[in-house]
Amino acid sequence: MTSSQADPIRLYDDSLRQQSWRSKLRSAGRLLWRDWSGLLGLILFITIVLSAVFAPLIAPHDPARQNLRASKLPPAWAEDGSWEHPFGTDTLGRDLFSRIVYGARVSLTVGFFGVLIALSLGLLLGLTAGYFGGRIDNVIMGVSNVFLALPYLLFVVVIASILGRSLLNVILIFGITDAPLFIRITRGEVLRIRKSGYVESAISIGASRRRIIFSHILPNLIGPLITVATFEMSAMIFYEAGLGFLNLSVPPPTPTWGNMLASGRQHLETHSWIATFPGLAIMLTSLSMNLLGDWLRDVMDPRLRRAKK
Repeated sequence: MTSSQADPIRLYDDSLRQQSWRSKLRSAGRLLWRDWSGLLGLILFITIVLSAVFAPLIAPHDPARQNLRASKLPPAWAEDGSWEHPFGTDTLGRDLFSRIVYGARVSLTVGFFGVLIALSLGLLLGLTAGYFGGRIDNVIMGVSNVFLALPYLLFVVVIASILGRSLLNVILIFGITDAPLFIRITRGEVLRIRKSGYVESAISIGASRRRIIFSHILPNLIGPLITVATFEMSAMIFYEAGLGFLNLSVPPPTPTWGNMLASGRQHLETHSWIATFPGLAIMLTSLSMNLLGDWLRDVMDPRLRRAKK
């Protein structure tokens, strides 16, 4: 085939691919508009992300600034409260609203980059294990099964105690320890896709491994992995808060929702807002991610889309 013949075919394939993506985006938009829970999750998540990005503009005070004269002030709508501190102050007189807004940065950073590392490792190793099989598969899955057999949170706590407290350590811990889950999911999907008719046809006509992996297998892995990544990001936000509660996450004076919960647990009966608002922030963030995950699962799975129509 000459180059003059190949170019129109390539352009036609690109056009079909663009039309397919436009069709998928329109379908996803219609499904999101009908799915009020998914729309609510998207709105909540965008609000939280924007508040973290523009924290210096939103927060009325320096989150680390102490003022013992304003210690344990109640929320603005309570008696003796002030709109200068909408959510009140903690035991050191620091503004809770500002600390919650800045704390979102830590939680979202850990969740996003932790999942990104886990997804990248899981995709690479799971694809290798599922496609090539044999001894490589046995080694990769053997190591993954050892990690998956360990109590996850206890394992993370032990590693965090050894490595010390820092944002980078927390991200690496979650990224590496969560990778076996993505490895197992990727491997299972690769084994399923390899038996499909279009992959067997590509093999029969002599398609290269590179073409089979990148053109036929990898595009079909994106949907399931993105859906799982959404739920795992929600879980990592919880785990980071747990480490912060145990004083094993990012060290002070950086505000995190977990260490805010830890500082307020001794005052639940007398000054409940110190722990209540960080807890609500964790709950709403996790809720938004789970609602988004449910919507993504519906979008990526044609069977669920047909069931909802």
